[in-house]
Amino acid sequence: MPPSWFPVGRGASSATIPLFPLRAVLFPGGQLPLKVFEQRYIDMTKSCMKDGKPFGVVMITSGDEVATRGSPPAFAEIGTLATITGWEMPDLGILHLATEGLTRFRVREHRVERDNLIVADVIGLPNEPRVPLPDDAAPLARLLELAAARIGPKHFPSSLDYGDSSWVGYRLAEFLPLPLSAKQGMLEINDAVVRLSVLRNFLQQQGVL
Repeated sequence: MPPSWFPVGRGASSATIPLFPLRAVLFPGGQLPLKVFEQRYIDMTKSCMKDGKPFGVVMITSGDEVATRGSPPAFAEIGTLATITGWEMPDLGILHLATEGLTRFRVREHRVERDNLIVADVIGLPNEPRVPLPDDAAPLARLLELAAARIGPKHFPSSLDYGDSSWVGYRLAEFLPLPLSAKQGMLEINDAVVRLSVLRNFLQQQGVL
C-alpha cells in the first residue's frame, strides 16, 4: 500500500520523491537488497529513515548507476516506491539495505540536485484489484511455489497469496530470467490476467510448461 500522503489516481496532485535509478526492476510486494556507498544515496537513505518516507526505484534504460561527470542516466517512466525494512553497515561508508516494493508511480518530471541526486514529481498508479487466479494459470502458481521453495523464505516475500493473479504475476516476473526490458514491461502492464497470459506464453515457448 502507498503511504497515506502519496497521491494516487487520475487528477491527483503530484508528490516529490528522491529516485534511485538501478539496473533492476522492483515490483509491488517484492524485496530488493541494495548496497549503498555513494554519498548522495547514503544521505537519501538517512533522510528517508528519519522521516519514515520511501524513495522511488526506476530502471535505467541507458547510462550508469554510479555518478559520473556526464549526464545522469536515462530511466523508465514507470517505477515503484521502495520502503526500507532493514539496514546494516558492515563496513564504514557502506550501507546494506533491505527494501520492499510498495505501489507503482509515473514520473511527471525530474531534476538533478547539486549532489547529483535525482528528484522527481510523480503520481501514484492505482493498486491492481485482487483477481482470483484463472484455472489455466494454475501451472504458473505451482511453478512459483517450486521456485519459492528453492529460493528460501529469506529471499521471498513473507506474505504469500498464490490465489491472486497480481501477486503470482509479479513474483514470477521477478524470479524468471527475463531481460530487464521484459521485466519492465511486466511492471507497466495494468491488467494482472494479461500479465499472467504473457508469462505463460513465454514459459510455453521455453518448454517450461
